[in-house]
Amino acid sequence: MRPLKHGYTNRTVTDGAVVTKTYAGPGADLRLQGEHRLLTRLQGRLPVPPVRAVDTRTLTLGFMAGVPGQELLEEQPAAVLTSCGEMLRRIHAIPPDVPAAGGVLVHGDFGPQNVLLDPGTFAVTAVVDWEFAHVGDPVEDLTWCEWIVRMHHPHHRHHLPAFFRAYDAQVPPWPVRRRAMLDRCEALRRFCSDGEPDGPGERLWQERTTLTSGWRE
Repeated sequence: MRPLKHGYTNRTVTDGAVVTKTYAGPGADLRLQGEHRLLTRLQGRLPVPPVRAVDTRTLTLGFMAGVPGQELLEEQPAAVLTSCGEMLRRIHAIPPDVPAAGGVLVHGDFGPQNVLLDPGTFAVTAVVDWEFAHVGDPVEDLTWCEWIVRMHHPHHRHHLPAFFRAYDAQVPPWPVRRRAMLDRCEALRRFCSDGEPDGPGERLWQERTTLTSGWRE
């Protein structure tokens, strides 16, 4: 078993046939249960990994071929972001378990880092890491994908219109989008603080909140 790239909170390893995800951090049991339940429900409706086994701390999933979008973003940013926008539209069209006025199924950590793509066609082969999924406002996923690009690939921010066009819905104005980004940064700061108060994770998200607050459209 070898570690998968881009895992930060949990320990995720694969042998090329299955992926084993061992949950860590605050609320690990609830995140495992939520992801298990949702992946089971989404089978056949969205490209998500099949569940092979589950226990109190570990979810074993079928391996899904594909390259994380963030690894392809440098060579074909518009194609990657177009695929992300089209897939997010499909995700938000899935009826949530618990209907809520204006609420959709929110992935909770959506962006090219959690979308696997065929490197030849840029078709989405899988959407992974559903542990923060919930019913909420679509702006949460829209702006987190935007945040990922602005924070980690700032020289490609001018390709974000391709993402919004592919999503094919009205884009909230910049003040609303920035507010949603700041809210998510604060939620992640609290998550890190719950695990290790005043630790490196909390300090990182404080720094990122400061950076985000200074962004302009």
